[in-house]
Amino acid sequence: MRRRDFITLLAGAAVALPGAVHAQEPVKMLRVGVVSGQPGNSSFWQPFKQRMTELGYHDGKNFVFELITTQNIDGYDSAYRELVMRHLDIILAPGPENALKYALANSATTPIVMIAIDYDPLARGYVTSLARPTGNVTGVFLQQIELTEKRLQLLKSAFPDMQAATVFWDRTSTDQWEAAQRAAAALGLRLSGVKFLDPPFDYEKALAQAAPDSRGTVFVLVSPFLFRDRAQQAEFALRNRALTMFGFREWVDAGGLMSYGASVSGMLRLAARYVDRIARGVKPADLPIEQPTKFELVINLKTAKALGVTFPQSFLATADEVVE
Repeated sequence: MRRRDFITLLAGAAVALPGAVHAQEPVKMLRVGVVSGQPGNSSFWQPFKQRMTELGYHDGKNFVFELITTQNIDGYDSAYRELVMRHLDIILAPGPENALKYALANSATTPIVMIAIDYDPLARGYVTSLARPTGNVTGVFLQQIELTEKRLQLLKSAFPDMQAATVFWDRTSTDQWEAAQRAAAALGLRLSGVKFLDPPFDYEKALAQAAPDSRGTVFVLVSPFLFRDRAQQAEFALRNRALTMFGFREWVDAGGLMSYGASVSGMLRLAARYVDRIARGVKPADLPIEQPTKFELVINLKTAKALGVTFPQSFLATADEVVE
């Protein structure tokens, strides 16, 4: 049930990006391509496709969506190389830094719409300004590092007696792991980090590697490959009676205990809006990079009941949504 209305800046269908005054009509057949850790037939891409349809782009008629799935972080280079050979009009670069890095490495001129989730594109030098990005890159930037610290604070608020936790992370979430360690020191928490290398990930083995006193709580950092296993992680956590904190509500929808973050569907819908503006003739440099400003805390009471845990009423009152 809803605890209070949650309206994300990104999810609105009428986001007004600048540069539309002298825009042209869309090309007859718009070809958009992406490399992703999420399969094309998953529900993950539905918000993007739906928004494209709302904007007048119909798959197979005037719109082609080319997707190449990568199984690990090392696959982005060759996948974007293959994608660029398909003569695209616009490239999407969602998720980790490798997506934007290799999209740019393989195409210096094709417009790129990024959804920077696991890195800071300004600090890493991919864009020179958020207001006027220059070059052929624009899109969405989620400040994940700051959110990592907030998630750990919320976890401690929900369970004040918690003294230790296990952190699952991989190569794409290194910066988040470092931020979590800094936040843990300030909160008086001990973290036992378990780094995953190559999928498929063995979560039972990973938990066994963690310090014994940290196994009752698992903090999963944001990564496209950890995100892909969200249903598996929820089942694993229930089986091991572990509390869990995640970065997006999709984890909670799959059975996870708690999440705090921006709307994934909202970011994908905004990316579609960028694609539309570029298709109509607006240059990427004329489209400021957007940042989510609304975040939601989602709690799964059904999972909490299965685990036999209760939340302080004061903490429940801060939730944006409680799943029962």
